[in-house]
Amino acid sequence: MPIDESLRFVPVSIAVLTVSDTRDLASDRSGQTLAERIEAAGHRLHSRRIVRDEPEAIEAVLRAWVADPEVDVGITTGGTGITGRDVTPEAFERVLEKRIEGFGELFRMLSYQKIGTSTIQSRALGGVAGGTYLFALPGSTGAVKDGWDDILRFQLDARHKPCNLVELMPRLQEHLRAG
Repeated sequence: MPIDESLRFVPVSIAVLTVSDTRDLASDRSGQTLAERIEAAGHRLHSRRIVRDEPEAIEAVLRAWVADPEVDVGITTGGTGITGRDVTPEAFERVLEKRIEGFGELFRMLSYQKIGTSTIQSRALGGVAGGTYLFALPGSTGAVKDGWDDILRFQLDARHKPCNLVELMPRLQEHLRAG
């Protein structure tokens, strides 16, 4: 995946949410891994928090990110499985204006290469709401690494060619402009 070094890196502000009934900041390896990778890539970690697997709590955080002009991207980890307490995708569906179908598809394709058919249990997804990118990753550290290292690190780099999500940011709300 080519990075055009002649172009300027554009840092974006990224918020991280871990969805878990059992983790706290001290035991949240996935959220910590993601936060470290975001900062190592040169982006700004806007905030990091944890909420329980409750759709209303997740939705409230997503809506707060969308309403906050300082948040360009929100990434969640956890709650994307298929058990009864896995409700992150349902919370996302209440907030998203547009889905980025290719994110979940690509995540599962890459994940298949590492964990085989177990990847069908992931409901990783991405989308846009109010000009903010939102992505849901599974809660394992390996899944966070896969999602960041193999997809988001490149798509959130303005130097990535042939195209990237950063260059689209100014146009995400053009439908709201008077025509």
